[in-house]
Amino acid sequence: MAGTMFIQVKLNPTPPDPVQAKMMMIMPLVFSVMFFFFPAGLVLYWLVNNVYSIVQQWFITKQIEKATAAAKARG
Repeated sequence: MAGTMFIQVKLNPTPPDPVQAKMMMIMPLVFSVMFFFFPAGLVLYWLVNNVYSIVQQWFITKQIEKATAAAKARG
């Protein structure tokens, strides 16, 4: 679960505030420790949600890149 959270943080734009950016990098570790004591079903739900969000973010980013490249090609 921490791995998927870390990937999700990396896919999102970096916050302009350096303290907030550092906090976002620490959050997967904090949630991993916190979720260690949660029921497995909740952690599984969070994991599936993270994987879905990663796929969604990747797809949206690719669509934006494709649209930007097409706009540049048209001039």
